[in-house]
This record gives sequence, structure tokens and C-alpha cells, in this order.
Amino acid sequence: MRVSGSDAVRIGEAISRRKLSPRQLTRATFCDNQGEPIDDGLAVAFRASASYTGEDVVELQGHGSPVVLSMLLERCLELGARMARPGEFSERAYLNGKLDLVQAEAVADLIASGSKSMARAALRSLKGEFSRRITKLDEEIKAIRVQIEASIDFADEAEAFLDAEGVEVRLRALEAKIEAVISEATCGAALSKGLRLVLAGAPNVGKSSLLNRLVGLERAIVSAEPGTTRDILNEQTLIAGQQVELVDTAGLRSTLSEVEAEGVKRARAAIAEADVRIDLWDASRPETRGVWPPAEAGQIVIEVMNKQDLVATKDTSCLGISAKEGAGLGELSREIERQVIVAHGEPTFLARTRHLEALKHCREALAMALREHQSSNALELVAEALREAHTALAEIVGLTTTEDLLSEIFRNFCLGK
Repeated sequence: MRVSGSDAVRIGEAISRRKLSPRQLTRATFCDNQGEPIDDGLAVAFRASASYTGEDVVELQGHGSPVVLSMLLERCLELGARMARPGEFSERAYLNGKLDLVQAEAVADLIASGSKSMARAALRSLKGEFSRRITKLDEEIKAIRVQIEASIDFADEAEAFLDAEGVEVRLRALEAKIEAVISEATCGAALSKGLRLVLAGAPNVGKSSLLNRLVGLERAIVSAEPGTTRDILNEQTLIAGQQVELVDTAGLRSTLSEVEAEGVKRARAAIAEADVRIDLWDASRPETRGVWPPAEAGQIVIEVMNKQDLVATKDTSCLGISAKEGAGLGELSREIERQVIVAHGEPTFLARTRHLEALKHCREALAMALREHQSSNALELVAEALREAHTALAEIVGLTTTEDLLSEIFRNFCLGK
């Protein structure tokens, strides 16, 4: 049990009835307000300068029984503590300068990581990899701002402060760097939310059978009757060490059934949102090939012929499998892994949607600064655009934030972090 705040050490010493030395485990008997033993455990104190939250912290380590922990919690509350809000320890660490906002978010991402890749990327963000990239970009933007604003303030000596050609070269270099960070952040954001793999095809081509094979469970209803799947079915699994959401969809066809038509509509929406698509068709029914909608930009499409056990001659233009018999599934799994790894790899850091939006805002502001510099050389407008770029980057690490943003970020943390 962790207590943070100015009274943390007082509360810890009252419960343990021992003097607690900083960063030193002390065995103690935890007692209630009548002096009756609650548990035999360990207590450790951390002074503000060396604690996670930037405040005095005490940790009480007991035997883990819910009853014992409840009694210990009751004693802490009697001594003046209160229950922490979700994420409040990390929020205090941020407010006290122990973590920037990206690192605080990485704590939640590390806890929620659903794959080795995500855990490693979250840990790199927690250690400051993403923050350092942002800080370096921001320093370069500020250096250009200093030159431009100095030339505005001292217009008669502008040439001494400003090299017009040099500014353009530096702005272009910054644009290239921000594009590189956006590319990595996009990869990190995709990993953060998990990849979405959608099974698409006409009715009764074996999508549900394939989903059951890929997750190793009988999750989808399998029937010879076309149109059995009427809604979206989602399952989580690991592929190539990454969290993947497998999505089974209704068969794509025209129908007079209002319920099935709604299922087809939802299927098309899910297919459009897929990171990876498996376009499935039935080897015994060639007319089921090519019913899929065109691929969206950036989508990975793997065409698969199912029910190859029903035909004598196999089509070699795409992967052939039998979801029923299990033939070809190893090759399909390897192809999915290859596409996932090639397309998304393992990002240097983890990113969130808000990070991407801020980076894109920064990119737009830099492009505006370059256009103003080239067209009008209006230094005031260039300086304003650079100020916007700086503000966008500052939002990422939390140098400029709103209470609403902080509330949204930390309320999604688990208790105790």
C-alpha cells in the first residue's frame, strides 16, 4: 500500500510504530488505533527528492489478504489519508516535474501493453526517447525564432541577425525531421491501439471457420447456411508478438433481409477501417472471388482461397488453405506475421492520437512559416507560425496543458499508479 504526500511518513510511522529511515526496508508490526496487530510486514519511506511522485512516500508491504489490506487501508484513512484517484500518483509525478506528460502516459501504456513490442516501445517512451526527440525539435524551432524575432526588434540591424537563405534551409530540414517523427509516431500509435485484421468475403466462404482456427477457439458460429454471420465478431490474439484484433464480418452480397443488409453495411465499414485484410473466396465457387471493396490507402490485403480440399486443381495466384481441414494455415500465419512485421515493425517509441495531432499541427505551422518566408518575407507572420509550431510540441510533453486534458489522461489510469 502506497501513501504519498506531506503526511506520508507520519502515517507510516504511526502504523508501523517504528522510525522509518529513507530508502531502507524496516520490518514492523502494523497496528490499528487500539494498538492491536493488523499484519507483520515491511515498511519503506522515500523522501520527496528521491520518490516517484516528488513528494514524501511510504510503502507498506503486507501479506496481501483482502481483509488485512482493508484493515490497513482503514487505518491509513483514520490517520488523515484519502483514497487516491486513478492515476493520481503519476499525475503528481508530472506536476512535480518527475515525469513529463509523455512519460506519464507511457506508464499507463506499459501497464496496458498487450504484446512484447508494445511493452518495449512503452518502456522506451517512459525512459524519455519520445520526449528527447520532441525537445530537440523544439530547441531547433526556438533557435530560428530567436533569430527572426531579434531581426524584428532590431530592424535596422536585421542582416546581422538573419541569414534569409539559411533560415529557409533550416526550415526545410525541420520539415523533414518532423515528417520522420510523424512516421514513427504513426507506427507507435498503430501499435498502441493494436492492429485490426478483418476477414472479408462473400457468404459461406469460410470466414468464421478461419477466425476459429486463428484464435484456437470455437468463437464464431459455423453453418452451411449462407448469411449466418449478421454482425461484427471481434477477438483479440497475438500475432508476431503484437496485439491483433481479429474481426469476422457478414458476407458481402445484396439481400432483401433488413437485418442481413445492416450486417453487410457494418461489414463494409469494418473492412474500410482494417489495417490488414484477408480477402477470402471459395475455391469451389469462383464467383465469390473479387466481391471485396477496393483497398483503402495503406491497407495490407492478403488474398486467400479457402476450401482448396474441394477442388482438384489449385489456383496458385494466391494463398490456398482449407480452414476446415487446417491445410495451408501455417503458411497463412507466416504471411500474416511477415506483413505485420514489414508494415509496422517495432516503433522506437509509443505514441497516442493526441501526439499525432500535435505533430501534424506542428508540421502545418512549419509549412506556413516556410511559405510566408518565401512569398512575402513578412517576418512577423513567420515568427507567429513558428510560435504555433512551438506550442504544438509543448502540448505533447505537457509544457502547455489544460485541466480537461490532464483529467482525460489520468482518469484512464488504474488505481495505485
